[in-house]
Amino acid sequence: MIGLDSNVLVRYFAQDDEVQAALAGRTIDASSERSPGYVSLVSLTELCWVLVRSYDLDRASAADIVERLLDSREIVVNRSDTVRRALRLYRTTAADMADCLIERLGADDGCETTLTFDTRAARDTGMTLLVPEPS
Repeated sequence: MIGLDSNVLVRYFAQDDEVQAALAGRTIDASSERSPGYVSLVSLTELCWVLVRSYDLDRASAADIVERLLDSREIVVNRSDTVRRALRLYRTTAADMADCLIERLGADDGCETTLTFDTRAARDTGMTLLVPEPS
């Protein structure tokens, strides 16, 4: 198994640098069920963030890319079941993929809730908004 950094994944999907995109393509296309590429949660989260924020990819297209990775027999996505649940949340809310993963990972690992100062994350993912008590 060979780990794939987010920048390799970005080059593969964005095709924005001819030389690096070709190398990323050869590397990922050489992955197989016997020798899969590995995508960590950090790489996956960075991939989504970069594609949406830096490349103006719409959320649905970013979600489709994550789903392609999850469905590939040649790619292993860390905690793929949790990523699938986070992806469903991402597709149906305005929350960032990172927030969806943070909430789902906590839930899967037994957290009663995940605390946040992010109002949108609390509203969209079910995290608990941490609000200062009035003085």
